[in-house]
Amino acid sequence: MGEAEVVEPTNRQQPRSKGAKASTLTLYTRAGCPLCEDMAEHVRVLIAGTGHRVIPVDVDADPALKAEFGWEVPLLFDGSTEICRHELNLPALQEWLRAHS
Repeated sequence: MGEAEVVEPTNRQQPRSKGAKASTLTLYTRAGCPLCEDMAEHVRVLIAGTGHRVIPVDVDADPALKAEFGWEVPLLFDGSTEICRHELNLPALQEWLRAHS
């Protein structure tokens, strides 16, 4: 797997429209995972000012999650919908942001 690309936002996301509901994204991670740290930072930057938030969940802290995901981290989810795996998928996250603004 190559080095993760550093993503600089080209513009800030617009605040959500009235009536739009803020969402919580789940970032499945594990301690000491540089890919997890990179994805967490990029997602935080990209959702800043949108009202959405990202919650990291350490898969090693829950035997069921560890069994389900193993070494398949980082994973970014909205509920049960996977947005990206292993590295930031910028187009997928941007599409998610458009659909949730």
